[in-house]
Amino acid sequence: MFTIITVKQLKRAAAILLCALVLLCGGNLLVGRVRATAGEEKSFIKWVDFNVPYEALDKALKLDVASHGTDAPLNWVELLAYLAAKNGGEFKRFKASQLDAVAKELQEGKTIEELTEKLKYYSYYREAYGAVLDGLVGEYEIEVADETAEGGKKWVRKYGLKGFSPIAKNYPYSDFDDFGTSRDYGFKRKHLGHDFMGATGTPIIAVEGGTVEALGWNQYGGWRIGIRSHDKKRYYYYAHLRQNFPFNKSLEVGSVVQPGDVIGYLGHTGYSTKENVNNIKQPHLHFGLQLIFDESQKEGNNEIWVDVYPLVRLLYRNRCEVVKDQETKEYSRVYGYRECTAEGTA
Repeated sequence: MFTIITVKQLKRAAAILLCALVLLCGGNLLVGRVRATAGEEKSFIKWVDFNVPYEALDKALKLDVASHGTDAPLNWVELLAYLAAKNGGEFKRFKASQLDAVAKELQEGKTIEELTEKLKYYSYYREAYGAVLDGLVGEYEIEVADETAEGGKKWVRKYGLKGFSPIAKNYPYSDFDDFGTSRDYGFKRKHLGHDFMGATGTPIIAVEGGTVEALGWNQYGGWRIGIRSHDKKRYYYYAHLRQNFPFNKSLEVGSVVQPGDVIGYLGHTGYSTKENVNNIKQPHLHFGLQLIFDESQKEGNNEIWVDVYPLVRLLYRNRCEVVKDQETKEYSRVYGYRECTAEGTA
């Protein structure tokens, strides 16, 4: 059986086909534009191997502090980035004299741009190391004991290391470089942090100022706090906090903390989908540092966690003294702290 198609029907079918082709082409062009936009690869650092030893951090910091206020101030991150770029990121043969040599050139009139113009990867190391270290040295104001002052304290303006150890002053702990060791709860994985073994209830300190982005339970970390630095480059992670009383009660997501603030208490919670469970054998603080160059790295397969062991050795010299409120059982810092800005103190 044959169906007779009229000319009118043919014209109508042709019109429908033409419209479909236009829509299809337009749609493909739109998809093409979206794909082109989505496919544009952003330029940001995707991996950092922070292997700067404590000895190099210590020496660079001393050079920076000693030169502050002079005609040729040195920047400790620039010194370390220069050395890394010159030696291919290798510090196994580090000697303090290497930093002394570049410091001398800078103090004799050379600029860091002149010294690094032929070093192909200097800009990478400057940005990568800066993401780890930039917020830890600078000017600040802190209270110090002074019997002659009102209240027995006075404010003093200082320059130097302004980051604090995660463990409060006068509280003992033990640790070693355990970054990358094996973990098997849930699935096989590497340990992407640093463990401080200590007594349950030890006050935990904010290393740097920033904003609380995470506060609550995680089956791997137990009760944990995540704090983002003010420049958004660093995410500090404090985990396995104390059962029943893990956090400073004043904190919530969005709270702003100062370096040295008491944020929580050491414990051994975690390894459970059920909240407030102690499934970690030994009380300890898991302390991690994630670098974020793009928000896509915040969570997922592109996270960058660095070995902080050399850094926590450096921070040991700056431990915050705390006092307990017997009524609330809460701890707080003894001496206040204020950030310094170009306009003054914050």
